[in-house]
Parts: sequence; C-alpha cells; structure tokens
Amino acid sequence: MWLWRFLLITLVLHHVSSASKYDDVYDNEFAEFEDFEADEDMISQENAPESEFKESSHENAPADDDQDIIIDDDDSEFEHFQDLEEFEGFEGKDEKPAAEPKITITKVPIHFRANWDSYWLEILMVAGLVVYFINFTTGKAKNTKIANVWLQTHRQLLEDNFSLVGDDGALEKNEHVGFVKESENVFTLWCSGRTCCEGMLVELKLIKRQDLVAILSGMMRPTLDQVHIKVTMNKEDMDSFVFCVASKKTALHLSKEMADLSVYCPERRPGDKHNIPAGFNVMSEISEATSAMLDSKVVAVLNKYTELVDYIHFSDQYSGPKQQEDTGVLKLPENQKLLLFGFNMPLKGMPLEEAMNQLKPLLVMVFYCMEKVKKYRLSKEGKAKADKNRQRVEEAFLKSTHQARAEAAAARREERRRLEKEKVMADEDPERQRRWEEKEQKRQAKKRAPKMKQLKVKAL
Repeated sequence: MWLWRFLLITLVLHHVSSASKYDDVYDNEFAEFEDFEADEDMISQENAPESEFKESSHENAPADDDQDIIIDDDDSEFEHFQDLEEFEGFEGKDEKPAAEPKITITKVPIHFRANWDSYWLEILMVAGLVVYFINFTTGKAKNTKIANVWLQTHRQLLEDNFSLVGDDGALEKNEHVGFVKESENVFTLWCSGRTCCEGMLVELKLIKRQDLVAILSGMMRPTLDQVHIKVTMNKEDMDSFVFCVASKKTALHLSKEMADLSVYCPERRPGDKHNIPAGFNVMSEISEATSAMLDSKVVAVLNKYTELVDYIHFSDQYSGPKQQEDTGVLKLPENQKLLLFGFNMPLKGMPLEEAMNQLKPLLVMVFYCMEKVKKYRLSKEGKAKADKNRQRVEEAFLKSTHQARAEAAAARREERRRLEKEKVMADEDPERQRRWEEKEQKRQAKKRAPKMKQLKVKAL
C-alpha cells in the first residue's frame, strides 16, 4: 500500500518538474539565442590566451559550484586588438617624432640712409628726370625769348610794309600781336596787306632746346636756328621762271627733294661765276632771269652775309617736295608763285639783341626782291622758252599717266552704266528694259568686232 503511494507521488513530482521546464522554454522567446551566445562565449574563451583564460576564470569563478552566472570583464570587447593572429602581416613600426620647424631669419638691409650704394640706379634716374625738367624749362624760356626779341627788332619794319602784322584783325590797333607758338621751338607770324603779294609767313625754326635728347644729338650733328620766310605772290605779279641760290649742302638737298628745281633746273652751277661766294650754288631755268635777280644789291648782301644766307628760291611752279611715282596722281599738282628765303641766326658769341640786328638787312632784302620780281618781265625769247619747258613737262606727265588715266576713265564709264542699269531695272516698264538690253548688246558686239583701217586710193 505504502509502496503504491510512493510510486504515485514520484510520478506526479516528475510530471510537474518536466512541465515547468517546458513552460520556461515556451515563455522565453529568446531562449535559443541565449544558447547561441553561450556557445560563442565558450569558443572565445577557448581562443583566448591561456594566462588570460586562467585569470578570467579565477576572477569569474562562482562562489558556489551550482551557480551558472558568468561575470564578463569590461575589457573583453577589446581583446581582439591583442590577438596576434588578428593583425597578421602588419609589423609594428615605431613612430618617429615630428621634426621641429626650421626658423629662417630674414636679413633686413641696413637703413637706406646708412647704405646709399644700394640705390645708385634710383639716384641716377631721379637725377636724370630732374635734369630733363630743368632743361625743358630753361630751353622753353630761351626759345620764347629769342622769338620775342626777333619780333621786337623787326616789328617796325614789318608794320611799315604790311597793314596787318599778326593772326587776324580782331585786335585793336594799339594792341600788338605776337608769334603763334606751333611747338616749343617753332613760331609763326602771318603778315598781309601789301599790293604785290597775298601775304607773307615768317617761321622761326629754333633748336629744340627744351629736348635733352636733341641737345645731346646736336653735339654730334650741330644745327642752327633759322628764319624761313614764304611770300605768296599774286599770279599777275610774277613771270614764269624758276631760280635758286643756296649753300652747297642745301642746294644738293633742294635739287633732289623739290619738284620744281628737279624738273626745270637740275643743273647746279658754282656761285663764283655770278660774282657771289663759291660756297653758293646757282640753279636757274633761264639765264636772263639769273642775271636780273642777282643784281648789285643782292650780290652785295650775299657777299657780306654769306654765313647767314641759307637759300633764296623763286618759283612760279612751286608744288612742294617731289611725289612718289606710285602715288597714283592723275593730274598735275597745283602750282603756286612763291618767294622762299632761309636765313641762319648768329646766336653764338654775341648778345641776342645784336644778333637780331644783323638779321635786319636780310629782311630788307626780302622786300627788295618782292618789288623786283613784281616789276621784272622776261623777253620774248625767254618767255617762249619758259612756255615750251612747261608744255614739255605737261606732255611728259600726261604720257606717263596715260595708262592710269585710261583705266580710271574706263572705271568711270562702267560705273555710269551700272547706275543706268539699276535705274532701268528699278522701273517696271518691260519695253524700256528690252530697248536698253538691245542697246547694250549692240555696244558689246561693236566692241568685240575687229577694227579695220580705211585706206583712200587716189584715182589714176
């Protein structure tokens, strides 16, 4: 009886214990993952070093054998950094300490006041600029003074021969008009109001004293201050001739550069054949005009003021410098009747006022030549020769430009036809267009037809 009771109680207890075990499994949804984590912990413990394993096992040993709780160390998550097999192939290298930055100390130059040799180039440039501006100021003032002194010396003589001395008549009579400054070394003065001429232009071409470079170049090739006078004669107050007296150097330059001298009188004759100094050359178209212009008064001035006279040039065919052959000019240039004078200024070795007084007789000679040219007339033989020379020059020019003029005329004709065609086509009259086309076809056929010469045979 007691045996059956014991067996029944044992079966009931066994059934209750197994039911509670399965209930725990079903209630814990993560039970299988806990088993998996337990397995991983066992594997990691097996791969850990032996000393580490012993220490861990010693520290984590449970107080009772029946306790299954394992306490992990906080450093266990960094154990893979200590695993030698984890970083296989990578050798530990000792890091070298960073090099200290190198400090470069700039060498500061000594203060410029204590070391002037380092600025010699700048000093030269500043000195050159200072010298240039000083020379510009002084040179400009000197050229202006020369022009004013010349005008003061010659003003009375100019006013005696011209009614107007200066630019225009806008100023009152008691006011004086000075030179017009074209540049710092060129001054001009226009005079008008005389019977035999349209006017006279006085031009002072002085040395470029304001330009330091020109001063230095003048030391190698010296130049002179000059007065150039140009008188424009009336057409009826000058006969047909070309005449020139100039120093040898100037005569060579004028014969090559001036169109009238190179065409009408290319021959240069020595001045001693005409009772003037040998330093002059004479170029003349007609011999009788030479003897008429070089009378006793002009010869006396040339002999006395040889160094001051540069050239005297009379021409009724003056057209300026020669033109280049390839300029395409189809007609003769317009000619003027001019009297040209060039005088040198003697400014070295004497006061300025005294030098200007020496130029006064040369201006008197200019007025004398104006009156002489006005009164002079060529003889019949001289006039015929002058006209023949001018006709020959015109024929030569027309012959040289015949081809160019023919091409220009053809171009003008074609332009006229083109304009006429545009005008006809713009008109909406077909009959007029037809007539114009027929006319153009006839013209083209006539142009293409061979030219025949007509011979006249006399009857027997």
